Parts: sequence; structure tokens; C-alpha cells
Amino acid sequence: MDPVIVVGAGPVGLALSLALADQGVPCVLLDEGPGKEEPRPARTVVLRPDTAAQLERLGCATLRDEGVRWTGWRSMRRRQEVRCLDLGEDGAHAPLHIPQQALARGLRDAAALHDLVHVVADSRLDSLEQDVSGISVHTRGPESTWWRGSYLVGCDGARSTVRKLLGVRFPGRTAVERHAVAALRTELPWPEEALLHRQPPWRTGGPEVAARPLPDDVWRLDWLLPPRGELVTPDALVARVRDTLAGWCGETPPYDLLDTGVYTLHHRLARRWRVDRAFLAGDAAHLLGAVGAQGLDEGLRDADNLAWKLAQVWHHGPSEQLLDSYQAERRTAVAARLRAADQSLPILRGSGALRTRLPGVARGHDSLLADGHLGRGALGAPPVYTHSPLAPEYAPSQTLVGTEAGAPVEDVVVTAPDGSSTRLRARLGRGRLLVVLVAPGTGVWDRRHWMSAGIMPRLAAAVTALPVRAELLVTESYPEASAHTVLLVRPDGHLVAAFTGVRPAELYSAADAARGGAPSSSSSPTGPAAPRSPADSAPASSSASSSASSSASASASSSGSG
Repeated sequence: MDPVIVVGAGPVGLALSLALADQGVPCVLLDEGPGKEEPRPARTVVLRPDTAAQLERLGCATLRDEGVRWTGWRSMRRRQEVRCLDLGEDGAHAPLHIPQQALARGLRDAAALHDLVHVVADSRLDSLEQDVSGISVHTRGPESTWWRGSYLVGCDGARSTVRKLLGVRFPGRTAVERHAVAALRTELPWPEEALLHRQPPWRTGGPEVAARPLPDDVWRLDWLLPPRGELVTPDALVARVRDTLAGWCGETPPYDLLDTGVYTLHHRLARRWRVDRAFLAGDAAHLLGAVGAQGLDEGLRDADNLAWKLAQVWHHGPSEQLLDSYQAERRTAVAARLRAADQSLPILRGSGALRTRLPGVARGHDSLLADGHLGRGALGAPPVYTHSPLAPEYAPSQTLVGTEAGAPVEDVVVTAPDGSSTRLRARLGRGRLLVVLVAPGTGVWDRRHWMSAGIMPRLAAAVTALPVRAELLVTESYPEASAHTVLLVRPDGHLVAAFTGVRPAELYSAADAARGGAPSSSSSPTGPAAPRSPADSAPASSSASSSASSSASASASSSGSG
């Protein structure tokens, strides 16, 4: 079977390739660059708890070694502290801040250890063609090459070549916000805490400045700039650094300036995220980031959502409803995030005419900004796929728990089939549904006893009979769930439904809905394609396909002149 082709080796492309490989799907990852990131201390990313956990599952070791989880959040206005939130020493609910180069290196190291991920550096895409059995792309580089795949995902950034070749429009707003940024080593009064200071009382402070900690006493400072004009010269940026440090510390402390830059944020949303066998993800599909929202978070959620769906059709045959659900769920979620940011901007940036008509105003400016930076509320919380096409029909046996259907489940402690205890999040991303039984008291029993007691044998039989692979787990408790509640969870951690007790027929129906129904009876789009010679007349036939047991790299054929 042909591999999945992933175009773009940034964090989203790497995460998607690793997620597919973890589910037994070989990938060819086409990297336009030389295979490594340029070190830029001022280029960092903030990960919410759900996306940080996702990358940890994929084997990104640098999160632990080179990232910092905030222990607190402070907000100030002029000279007054408005809010101080304790995010906990364990960091379970805190954002994680890491240099982008370190994140990419950790993902590349994980990919290098995976036999099913084949990274091809210096490969610039210039042609894309689809047919009934697969997709062919041509790349320029040291050698001109045709690649053959079952599906393709464009994770190639804001100027996506994949998006342009597919003819997908990318409308939106340009220059929503501008920021000056500096990375420096110094000591600030709030170690490992993030700070947002609005209307600082010094001349060069601007409307807003944020400070985010990194390891080894390094900080990233961001100044919100006027939307137009104001050329930021090196001298002007150094003046901002010195005035800001003096404003916070009483006088300018010793500091080592490591890197500086200016960046502009845009809001854009691709019209289509799927064109037959080709998909868009990450910045190729959307741009956002104003008022503290993090575009990478949404890109990683794209990868998490799409990986298990591609794995399902790759292994078991095509389901149009399952593949279409990627755009239905993810584009809707990102559109809602963009809408919330666009509604908040007039409130937060001084346009008062709409203040009485927009939602969320009563919570105040500070609450809105905290939501964006901390990943909460409409500006930052993980999405809920309320109207997903994969949602099962309502059944009388369904019940309400502390998580609504379509929302991410809580990361409770569960007992795995081998009797070991783990977190629920650790069982995600394996291409199978999770069936979780709420059974108080099982934690003190030996697994040999409770697996054969009460409702467990009947539930185990029902799980075995499901139309897709599923894993049976047990938890002592779940928020607002009564004893013997059964939760059905998707591979990306979103709740399908909760049932009162063991309901084999309803459980089967919900699992069938979650996989998009039975695969098509037509020939699988991931079926093997015979290798064809570069001498064939059609460009798409200049590719060679790999077999299911071969390395992903076998799906390329070289042509001398391109």
C-alpha cells in the first residue's frame, strides 16, 4: 500500500507523520529545507496542556528538557497588579513554553527512530496530480523525483504550495497585530511565571508587553505595536528592553540580549481543507494568533484529528464520511476561534462602540486576555465537536457526565488491560477507540478478580464485538459519572457518548458512527498500485508505489532531468 505523503517538516508535519506511524501507517515527509531548524531564541511556541501531552506521547523528549511550564500567571495594568493565578507546581493545567527550534529537534529525533517515517530533505514540491487509486507529486531538489502516495497532507505553512496547487482560496485579514520581540537572559521578580502588563507607565512600553519564561533564566518579551507605521530600529528595541526591565525591577538589571525580531499576525481560513485525497493542516489551512491565541495549538489539533482517520481508512478501506469529518470538525472549530478573536479585538484594542453588543464583555479585558494566553474559554480552550458528522444518534441509554459529547475527556487514572495504572491521555493516539468503565472500588481489587466479576465479562464481550478495534479500561471515578457508566472515547480523546451500564447494541451503533460507518464496498483507495516506468506518457505514471511491508522510501522514482 502506498504511504501517506506529508509536505512540510515543521512541528505540525512532524507530529502528523509520527502519529500516523504510531498507528502503523508509513509516511514520506517532504522537507523543503536542509533537515534542521535555524536556532532563533526569540522564536518560541506556547503549548496548551492537551497539545503538550500529545507531543509527549509522540516521543518529543525536548519538552521535558528544554521547555518550562508556567507556575503562575500575572496581569498588571499601569502600576497595579490586576490578577495573580497559581497554576500549580505540577504544571498539569499550565501552558508549556519552549523554543521552536528545540521542539522541532525533539520531533525530528523521534522521527529518526521510527522505521515508518521517511524524511526527505531539500525537496520542493512543484506538481500534484490525483487519480482514483492515489496521488502523485513531483519534487525538485538534488534529484528530480516523483512520489506516489495514498493520501497527501499539506503542512507547508502560510505560503503553502499544496494549497496553491489545489486552487484553494485563503481569505482573511492581514496585519491583525504587530509585535516586537526580544529573547534575553536576566532575572525578573517572577521566576517561572508569565506576565501580561497592559498600559505600562513608561514611555516605550506601548499598549501591552508580555514576559514568558524559558529555561536558564531566559525570557521572551513581546511588545504590542501600533497596527501601522512605527519602524522598529535596533536602538529603539534596546530602549524598550531597558525601560521595561527598569519598570519591573526598579532599575535596569544586568541582561544578555540573545535575539530580537518583529512579526505580524494575520487571520486567514482556507475555504476547503480537503480536495479528494489531499488535505490541508496547520498554517496551510489557517492563520491565527491575536490576543494570545496560539496557531500551533490548532495545527497540532489538526494533526491529532486527521491522523486516526487516515489510519482507519488506510487499514480498513475508504469512508467518505470519516474523511469529510476532518474539515467539518476542524474548520468549524478554527472558524469559531477566529470569530471569538475578531469579536474581542475591538473591545481589547480600544474601539468602544461595540462593547455593549459583544459577548464576554462583562468578564472584562483581563479575563479575555487571560483566556487567550492560558488556553481557556472561546479564545483558547480545546474544541468541542458538538455537531460532528461522526456523532451517534441519541439513544435512551445515553447519560450525561462531566464532559459533554464531542469534548475532550478528563485525564483520569485508568487501569489498563495488563493491570497497570496509567493516565487516560497516555492511551490515546493508538488508532483504536477506548471504552472506559466507571467502577468505584476496583483499584483495591486484584485485576484477576474484577475482570471476571459483575458486568465485566459482558462488557468485554461487547467491546470485542465492536466494528473497530477498541481497548477496555477501568477507572475508579469520572466527573459527574455514576457507577457502571460506560464512556466511549475516540482515538483523539473526544467523547463519543456515555451510557448507563452495558448496552451492547447502543455501544456498537455509537462505535460504528464514530468510524464514519462501514467502509465503502468499492476498491480501497489505499490498495497497492503497480510500479510504473518514468517513460510512461502521463506524469502521474512516473511514480513507483511501495508495498505494505516495504519502507516508505520505496515510493519514489528518480527522473534525471525533472
